[in-house]
Amino acid sequence: MQGSRTFAPLANGMFALLMAGVLLANLGNAVQAVGASWQLTADGQPADVVALVQTALNLPILLLALPAGAWADMHDRRRIVLAAQVVMLLLSLLLAALAWGGNAPAWAIIALTALLACGIATMSPATGASIRGTVAPAQLAAAVALNILVFNTARAAGPAIGGGIVAMGGASAAFLVNAGCYVLAIALFLRWRPQAAPLPERRPLHVMVAEGLRHAVATREIRTILLRALAFTMSGAAAWALMPLVADRMLAQGPTTYGLLLGALGLGAVIGAASATAFRQRFSAEAITRAAGLVYGLAVIAVSRQPGLVPTLALLVIGGAGWVQALSGFSVSAQLWAPQEVVGRTVALASAVTFGGLAAGAWLWGHYAENFGVAEALLASGGVMVVLPLLGLFLTMPAHEAPARN
Repeated sequence: MQGSRTFAPLANGMFALLMAGVLLANLGNAVQAVGASWQLTADGQPADVVALVQTALNLPILLLALPAGAWADMHDRRRIVLAAQVVMLLLSLLLAALAWGGNAPAWAIIALTALLACGIATMSPATGASIRGTVAPAQLAAAVALNILVFNTARAAGPAIGGGIVAMGGASAAFLVNAGCYVLAIALFLRWRPQAAPLPERRPLHVMVAEGLRHAVATREIRTILLRALAFTMSGAAAWALMPLVADRMLAQGPTTYGLLLGALGLGAVIGAASATAFRQRFSAEAITRAAGLVYGLAVIAVSRQPGLVPTLALLVIGGAGWVQALSGFSVSAQLWAPQEVVGRTVALASAVTFGGLAAGAWLWGHYAENFGVAEALLASGGVMVVLPLLGLFLTMPAHEAPARN
């Protein structure tokens, strides 16, 4: 019964098309990230350079999320998504051509990864803000949770697929598969025709951005959600950023093992997202956030002790589930507490702090790992996560229920 309620929004054809397109776009990005990270690792780049792939993936979302959220509130969201996908397809083909010709230096890989992330930063607020217009209000929380589940399904399958592709055909093959995913996603988004929402009067972009920021700062609940999300992702970014080095330096394995490691994290994330609705019905947002931090932190600490491949995979599944329980809560809460007129900007701001925390955390933990070692960076990151729940004493997560609005 719980599962049927969780997946009920998929009965809506437009929502199902939206989720399929989001799945393909994120699957391609996950495959591309594996190729980029492993190419740098195989080239013998230092830890702080390898970790820059995660920074390149996430920093553009921090920088562009609010303008993209304002665009999503002012313009046709379908057109925004399609334009972003076309540009990303062209960029992925360029990256594949450079890698195929053996002319892909580290700066080019990182720069093109960042440009691809700009496309994600542009389309994500538009797809996220479109959810509310494709499902009934009673299904909104389940639909947002499904969006997160789709994202993490891509994270589970993408790295494992990417590791196999890189092992067989090299990084350029992974980049070509990414381009193929964009082609399929474009085909789906061309069929996606949601009910048109009335667009507000267009105002200057800086006015729209400032309005979204003012609303977030003035609303205690949204402000708390954003601060907790930023602290959580910055503290826990080490495992995501350093995973190729866990495979290479801690386990002395190749790209296939790297894909398995990220796949284990992603599988746990899928489990966490799939069970998020059930947990929200039983426990408070604060209890879930605290428990998620403890579970993830303890799992990362255990991985840092180098227990071997099989135990590491099991620990990463557990840690991934904890990670997404928290991230799901941040995303759903931001959606539910945002008034309709600023929902695009609020969704964008939640993405900005989440991925901005990952970008900053990847950079910081990459430097820490280069100076003290990969295992030590994981140990320190896990330790911070274990004590992070103390923030709940001062910044308590708001209740699941959104305030009633006219």
